[in-house]
Amino acid sequence: MATPAIRVFRRFEGLFCVYKPAGVPWKFVRDNIETKLLKGLDALPSPPLPERIRFLAPPGGDTLSPKGLTVAGVPALSKHPLVIGPEFQHIRVGVGHRLDRFSSGVMVLAVGNGNKALNDLYNTKVTRDYTVEGAFGTATDDFSHTGRVVEQSTYDHITLDKLEKILAMLQGANQKALLTYANVDLQSQEAYEMAVRGALGPEGKSPPILTGLRCIRFQPPNFTLEVQCMNETQKYLRKVVHEIGLELRSTAVCKGVRRTRDGAFTLRDALIRHQWTPAEVTRAVRQYHAAKKKRPSAQTETQTG
Repeated sequence: MATPAIRVFRRFEGLFCVYKPAGVPWKFVRDNIETKLLKGLDALPSPPLPERIRFLAPPGGDTLSPKGLTVAGVPALSKHPLVIGPEFQHIRVGVGHRLDRFSSGVMVLAVGNGNKALNDLYNTKVTRDYTVEGAFGTATDDFSHTGRVVEQSTYDHITLDKLEKILAMLQGANQKALLTYANVDLQSQEAYEMAVRGALGPEGKSPPILTGLRCIRFQPPNFTLEVQCMNETQKYLRKVVHEIGLELRSTAVCKGVRRTRDGAFTLRDALIRHQWTPAEVTRAVRQYHAAKKKRPSAQTETQTG
């Protein structure tokens, strides 16, 4: 019979996502959640101690005479939590596509058997969305606004039209790279069906690929990009901002990178810091399992329609 702690732990098993703040290492987020889940499990009531049969002598009785002994069940103190420790001493919280220290946004986590689903997430050709903030006029050694300044330049000549032309050029080059690494005949029915389903992606490892790129705010020197990509790193996205500045005959640094979607997980699903509790994780995992059940039926309706 499963103990209360085991029953609660089973409710944790699955995928969920949290919002990682900027300036916080991803390991801190994972360790913080692991600690809170363990404390929640340890706070649950322990199962009753098993009993062992003992022959007890009455007070002042003759212990050598069988007639003076009574049979009683006494708790087995060797099984007491103060002796053997808590039922759960460690749980494994896995981390999906990580975010570096200076980036924020959606980060997918898994508990227990959910780590198998996390491996599936790695192997699927899912895109991730980011909002990337940049500023013209400065170049640094690490492409971020906190790095060492190596160059400054003017940016008055940059217009939204010029920026959008550069973005279109970059997106076109990345679309060609996507088709190159897809390892499928572009003239085939298979390629057409994969493109319709949004399943066209690189086969195996590939360089970072931008599948979508547009400007959503332009207030020189500041600008904000909306990016869809695959196989990216946050350092790569900061470098893209730097290269955009060079293409516009200026310089640019990245002021912030925020992931807004990782596959099916969005900002709406992400648990913020005060929600990193056993109850909220249980609710988020339950929503993940409910959405997973609906997904195949939705795909079937699309194919039959």
